[in-house]
Amino acid sequence: MKWSIALPIHNIEPGEFQTPQAVAKISRALEVSGAAAGYLTDHPAPSAEWLHSAGMAHDALDPFTALAFVAAATEKLLLHTNIIVMAYRNPFLTAKSAASLQVLSGGRLILGCGAGYMKAEFEALGVDFHKRGKLFDEALDVIDSIWAGGSVSYEGMNFSAPGNEARPVPDPRPPVWIGGGSDKAMERAALRADGWSPVFANPKMSKLNRESGIQSTEHLGKKIARLNELRQGAGRTGPFSICLGARSRIGYGKPGGADALLEEAEELAAVGVDWMFVEPPERSREQWIDYVQWFGEEVIARQ
Repeated sequence: MKWSIALPIHNIEPGEFQTPQAVAKISRALEVSGAAAGYLTDHPAPSAEWLHSAGMAHDALDPFTALAFVAAATEKLLLHTNIIVMAYRNPFLTAKSAASLQVLSGGRLILGCGAGYMKAEFEALGVDFHKRGKLFDEALDVIDSIWAGGSVSYEGMNFSAPGNEARPVPDPRPPVWIGGGSDKAMERAALRADGWSPVFANPKMSKLNRESGIQSTEHLGKKIARLNELRQGAGRTGPFSICLGARSRIGYGKPGGADALLEEAEELAAVGVDWMFVEPPERSREQWIDYVQWFGEEVIARQ
């Protein structure tokens, strides 16, 4: 199992996480732990009501900018967007940001992306929430054409490209992972991407995400089997990853605190999961670094 760990640099606690020195120290600690990747999410304009509520609300730096700082402080740590919402940006801008990060990091980007769920955020950005699926597919088409190199002609839903060329062309291309547990997200991942990143349903999630989330390991196994059938039927044989967030309660820093997680990782690996992501507590920078070191010793090194 490979591990992607949440980078706490979205946390606005003064001086703890959002300084150049803090980002460098956090990033190096994560790399030393043996984690394969660090991830950030994407919320350019969330609802204030959501942002200040309990549960799963959180701030978010621009993921491409922040991951560039992480890349500069590390040598091999993969840079994971988990996730960016494709419809929030013109696909030429997304392609440019992702390609720039891929080139300047030496090929370390994992472009995790999704359809999005927060209607208020779509409205603030001037994007039709009800067209997010079509905009997502459009973005995948356009980015694929851009990264093929050369001039791109495309008549989009909200733009017209009569022959435009966006460089650099990343070589290799960053793998694209599709987020979301719905059948549509699974099919999109199987037929158009290099990985699938569903989520287990959680009571703290929005109703939309709860209903489309993975309900059990058995449910996940059936979906992965269907995904593999779709890929085989389409003749897609390249590398493919499946990444899922951990459900187990992790006792960071405690004896035996990793045992349940290691058992869960074995169960998920048995149905085809090869990546998992976790989010250590972030009450302070030093505590987070201690927890990451513990995770490296008690989880990563014991697999």
